[in-house]
Amino acid sequence: MAFRLEDRWVWDFWFAQESGLTHMFFLNAPKAIGDPEQRHWNVSIGHAVSSDLVNWTERGTTLHPARSPAWDDYTTWTGSVVRTSKQRWMMFYTGTNHADRGLVQRIGAAVSDDLHTWERLAHNPILEIDPSWYEPLNTDMWHDQAFRDPWVFAAPNGDGWHMVFTAREPIGPALGRGVLGHAVSRDLEHWSLRPPLFRSKVFGQLEVPQIFEHQGRWYCLFCTAKNHIEPTYCRERMSEPMTGTHYLIADHPLGEWRLVEEDFLVGDAAGSLYSGRVVHAPDGTLRFMAFLKFGKDSQFIGEISDPMPVHVLDNGRLLVDASPYGVGAPGRLAGKRQECDTR
Repeated sequence: MAFRLEDRWVWDFWFAQESGLTHMFFLNAPKAIGDPEQRHWNVSIGHAVSSDLVNWTERGTTLHPARSPAWDDYTTWTGSVVRTSKQRWMMFYTGTNHADRGLVQRIGAAVSDDLHTWERLAHNPILEIDPSWYEPLNTDMWHDQAFRDPWVFAAPNGDGWHMVFTAREPIGPALGRGVLGHAVSRDLEHWSLRPPLFRSKVFGQLEVPQIFEHQGRWYCLFCTAKNHIEPTYCRERMSEPMTGTHYLIADHPLGEWRLVEEDFLVGDAAGSLYSGRVVHAPDGTLRFMAFLKFGKDSQFIGEISDPMPVHVLDNGRLLVDASPYGVGAPGRLAGKRQECDTR
């Protein structure tokens, strides 16, 4: 049973886990607005909890756009949650404002003691673009200033924190500028930008990144749409145009990151599943969940999938069977290269 709300669409999501409970934070918007494409501009961040990743209890709204004027008075978008050294929780999120018509993205943070009531940092936003490394707003090149979806993780040696985020570099063709942005911090409140950790050269953007470690290897999930992929690369290297969740592999979270295969971890031409995340199940195994975007009738769904097992091959590659959601076929794995039917 997917996570769904009767009166609201849900999409991007992220997790925090504590004491046997998984807390899921998710973007949501009222279905009463009519057009699901307008959900991005009518958004708040919701909260739900589960002990098994299948049955969820909604806990209401945790964060919504601030009162104007503010840097985040228009939207509060995707982020991540970590536990601080003081045993508080910190949520990092994307914000836009009305003054910039929602086109300029910045990153801010809020703190909580209970994972439900959040207080914004007084000095938000904590991170803004540096045009020497990252592409500023240029609507002739791209539809917005991509600087969002912060994913924060502790440095493996215990020396501070790292953030990766969706961004674009200021050089190259439009559909090759997507990068994995990077920033560092000692205290989670004050951040310094760094050059990109990964330059794709073939994707227009790498959305909702998630970095995690498993069995000594590091993985970075990201999402992109088929119309944001460099056409020659898509035609010559992929089995079909795909929208969905892809991934990188590295020996260290700061890289060198490698794209080890062309087809997506979970993807299809229809864009059925998007914004995929990996999360630990109660038994410690890895599970994959995604936002259910479009059905077979091409109608928007706006729900979150049940967990799907993640298989890790000896060479480190990941496999997910998403056939229950119509992505791939039973016995065949979503996003993996198949023999083309030329009939």
